[in-house]
Amino acid sequence: MTAVPDLIQAAWTRLDPHTCQLGESPFWHPQEQSLYWVDISGKQLLRMHAGGLQTWDMPSEPGCMAPARGGGLVIALRHGVFRAQKWGGALTHIATLPYDAITERANDGKCDALGRFWIGTVDETKTAHTAALFSVDARDASAPARITQHAGGALTGNGLAFSPDNTRAYWVDTPTHCIDAWDFDLPSNTLRGQHRFAHFEPKPAGWQFTDSAYGGRPDGAAMDVQGNYWVAMYEGARLCQFAPDGRLLAHYATPAQCPTMPCFGGPDLQTLYLTTVRHGRSDAELVRYPDAGCVFSMRAPLPGLPVHLFAD
Repeated sequence: MTAVPDLIQAAWTRLDPHTCQLGESPFWHPQEQSLYWVDISGKQLLRMHAGGLQTWDMPSEPGCMAPARGGGLVIALRHGVFRAQKWGGALTHIATLPYDAITERANDGKCDALGRFWIGTVDETKTAHTAALFSVDARDASAPARITQHAGGALTGNGLAFSPDNTRAYWVDTPTHCIDAWDFDLPSNTLRGQHRFAHFEPKPAGWQFTDSAYGGRPDGAAMDVQGNYWVAMYEGARLCQFAPDGRLLAHYATPAQCPTMPCFGGPDLQTLYLTTVRHGRSDAELVRYPDAGCVFSMRAPLPGLPVHLFAD
């Protein structure tokens, strides 16, 4: 049996005192040299820009967003996918995903190397298994955006990532405590050969945050230049780095019980940013983790991949 590496007590730095209810979907904007992320429950987009922290209120919950090649953003809200030509600008509807927005919403997502916007969803009933993984292709300006469903039957879509050579895709249904991988054909936009990449022990009945034996369940993810998969472990207070063959290379203690998603940024893409959750956490937990809901950063051992830009 392969030995589990020791938990690393990483030197995290708080980015800003601002706390999100449910921070998610961070990315580093290469042209602006700025960090973007969302507060899903707070219905806000946020960015750490040259002039400091900026927020932008949304009409419904933003699950994820990505920078666009033509400038601005593409944003997945509960009630549709929208394009904004600039920060704070008008929202132009480009697609509606095929789900019931009363019981389901957009969640984790990002673009692939050709500029298609991939979005996982959440089944808020926690029982219907209606969550799915979609891609939105808006490259043909003369036609409506093309929506493709790639996976389904899930509760909470998370952990989307693509390998550096664009031949493998990863996705998570968080409550299953499993990470799955597929062979990805980028030109045809197809996933094949689904297989289990990693799995974790389920949450014990009656678990309390003081019980460190529970390692958490996989949430959002990022990819480094060597094809290692970095995943935030919700309620596990750790961030895991997995080799392409599924070996756990390292895991880092986090400054919040519920980390949600990492991303690589900074001028050399070797700063690792991490979003976290505050909403719904107990008073006792927040005494231990008073900065829960903030964004944190640490120096990564190697660079990450740059964000892919949305094409339209």
